[in-house]
Amino acid sequence: MGWSYILFLPVFLIFFSLQSCNKKETVVKDKPISDLSIYNLPSKWTTQNGQNIELKELRGKVLVMVMIYTSCKAACPRLVADMRNIESRLPDDVKENVKLVMVSIDPETDTPKRLKTFSIDNKMEGDQWLFLRSTEENTREFAAVLAVNYKKISPMDFSHSNIISVFNAEGELAYQQEGLGVNSDETIKKITEEAAKLN
Repeated sequence: MGWSYILFLPVFLIFFSLQSCNKKETVVKDKPISDLSIYNLPSKWTTQNGQNIELKELRGKVLVMVMIYTSCKAACPRLVADMRNIESRLPDDVKENVKLVMVSIDPETDTPKRLKTFSIDNKMEGDQWLFLRSTEENTREFAAVLAVNYKKISPMDFSHSNIISVFNAEGELAYQQEGLGVNSDETIKKITEEAAKLN
């Protein structure tokens, strides 16, 4: 009886640990979306790879989001540089829990093909980078949630807020960084804190 117990114990422990992991994953997915979450937005978006998604499909990742447009020559290149700087400074052990999301405020111009080219040109091709576009109405609604203001001032030019937003795994706003080329220490600290909770 003693031998069979000793042989059975490791098998039982492995089975139990697998059950625990599966249960945890199910609980996260079954948990109701909070009233403060961006995952309540029903809008549909298209990625740089031409895939149609809803924001709630990103649930379970820490999101670092910024609104830009690809033909921008002034602020957006700085915002892109800030996003790349943030990504490069994240600890390796939390990177897989983070998505860096660039949302276009010019969906008419920024087709998936154009977003894809932009991602390649700016060396933002890894799985951690996501580019999104939607309808004008959905984009306006999303900008309001992020407190981003933008206005078309010519056929190819917009004035817009320069805000990088951090959302926790449940899609709730956790932190915002405003300005261009500002110190990102606090932003990186918040991303790391939220992402570490998922390990």
